[in-house]
Amino acid sequence: MGEEASVEHQGMPFGEAHKMSMDTRAATWANSESSTDVSETLTQKESNSTVSPRNFENPLNYRTNTGLAVNDYFVGPRDMSKHSKWPMFMRMHGAISPKMILPLAFVACWSSLITCVSKFVYPLGTSNLLLTVLGFVVGLGLSFRSSTAYERYTEGRKYWAQLTLSAQCLARVFWLHGEERMGEQGKQDLLAKMTALNLIVAFAVALKHRLRFEPYSGYDDLAGLIGHLETFAKGATSEETMLHQKSGTLKSIGEYLGVPFAESNPRKLLKKANKPLGNLPLEVLTYLASYVDETIENGLLNVPGQQTLAYSNITALNDVLTGTDRVLNTPLPLAYSIAISQITWVYIIILPVQLYDYLGWVTIPGTICAAYIILGLLLIGREIENPFGNDVNDLPLDHFCQQVASDVDTISSLKKPRMAEFVTHKDNKVLFPISTSGYEAWAARSEKRIRNELKLKVEVGYAAWLDLQGEHKANVKAGDEKV
Repeated sequence: MGEEASVEHQGMPFGEAHKMSMDTRAATWANSESSTDVSETLTQKESNSTVSPRNFENPLNYRTNTGLAVNDYFVGPRDMSKHSKWPMFMRMHGAISPKMILPLAFVACWSSLITCVSKFVYPLGTSNLLLTVLGFVVGLGLSFRSSTAYERYTEGRKYWAQLTLSAQCLARVFWLHGEERMGEQGKQDLLAKMTALNLIVAFAVALKHRLRFEPYSGYDDLAGLIGHLETFAKGATSEETMLHQKSGTLKSIGEYLGVPFAESNPRKLLKKANKPLGNLPLEVLTYLASYVDETIENGLLNVPGQQTLAYSNITALNDVLTGTDRVLNTPLPLAYSIAISQITWVYIIILPVQLYDYLGWVTIPGTICAAYIILGLLLIGREIENPFGNDVNDLPLDHFCQQVASDVDTISSLKKPRMAEFVTHKDNKVLFPISTSGYEAWAARSEKRIRNELKLKVEVGYAAWLDLQGEHKANVKAGDEKV
């Protein structure tokens, strides 16, 4: 049966073959003696179903295979797991250089024109007094632009860190502190817990799509998590809304080069919607709160502190939702953006006029280098101003969602551990590193002996630290003597 499955997928593209869920493969292996028709039916059904982030290794379509392809190199948040050995100043992946090709080409033509006119027609050179005056203003404006954009970037990262923390805490409360009844009701409680954990992951994925102006529920990494919920996004989702038109060649090139006329409106899906879209992450939180309410009513979450913790973390997730919305929808005021852009370009345009008398023909490369530095800072600030988009330097939201799903799966992979199972284990080295004896050996000794060893552990640890410091100083001294 395993060979048949392999043969069946040999003719499929890698992405399609990879989307066969692990659940399907497990069912195929477990039922190897079942009829071929049933296995093939299950495989086909799962292959055609939406992608659930809990079903296979890379659930959120996160890019893990980078190469020289344009889509891998200039689009999408970079893969944090990849390591480049190129020197930083030689790297192109993540650089702003592609979007500077056209502006620098214009600057090169302009500086060449000014230089040639000054050389052969009429001298246009003037005093460089404006370099100092305008240079200060441009530097102030670029500093303000960069610091504001980076503040928004770090704020976005903090909110996603808070989301990860709250998701871990909420999953731990549901899985460990939520009781399970006996018999058939216990199985129902287990399935309810699994559903609640899926909703935690669904909140993260739904928030990612909302921040990227993707308002529907039919996305591969989301449909399997919330398809059973009644939401506004589900009511607005149809085959037509999930169709994405591919950009033409010229439009794609224009987007890579940063041409404003080629950039699509990121909110066009919101404008085209003909039904209410609601707020999908908020609706998911509503279902989570309802789960907590009924769990408490059924006597499965009795400790007041645990109840408070559950409600507090749902509130924290709501705070993440409103906070990221604030970052997304409160950009730098338009007047500032326009003024800084205009001042920067005025400075660059008059630069060759002020440099010609001192540099001559070197005015051309000098102006290009200065424009590269100034425009680079301007464009970087523009790119990271919205940290939730699909630019290379934006936050890797797919990776964050995958991490949340992995953390939730880790918590739910084992039953609630009992203290006796890990405390009295024979391999529990309770006084490591000063003793490798296990729990049973120390349990046979007196309490006085144990407390003496605990005191000795501190003294030995401090003495070992002093020895390490002494060795370090000796090595440094020996190195200085050799020099």
